[in-house]
Amino acid sequence: QVQLVESGGGLVQAGGSLRLSCAASGRTFSRPAMGWFRQAPGKEREFVAAITWRASNTYYADSVKGRFSISRDNAKNTVYLQMNSLKPEDTAVYYCAARLGPIATMTGEYEYWGQGTQVTISS
Repeated sequence: QVQLVESGGGLVQAGGSLRLSCAASGRTFSRPAMGWFRQAPGKEREFVAAITWRASNTYYADSVKGRFSISRDNAKNTVYLQMNSLKPEDTAVYYCAARLGPIATMTGEYEYWGQGTQVTISS
């Protein structure tokens, strides 16, 4: 089975930066597209960013365009989310996810999920 483990979350003041990492393992993990999602208290899980296996295409939610950047290092089976100019509205648990197939933005389209890492942005 595929396992995804997020790291890099923490507490940052508004305007600061964080870089999240997601390490993948498992025999069934094969050239997946990767995505980042987040879920704030009382809200549904929402799409943040996604990237294809070859990083030929990326997609971002409007709320993070120009501030967040998704990247990957396939040799290390790791995907990253660089978050800059953070806002209190970015506070959430961030999850990485993997799927076989094209880039996608819906939670139901992803097969594998990490346990999440908390990101808290103070005013």
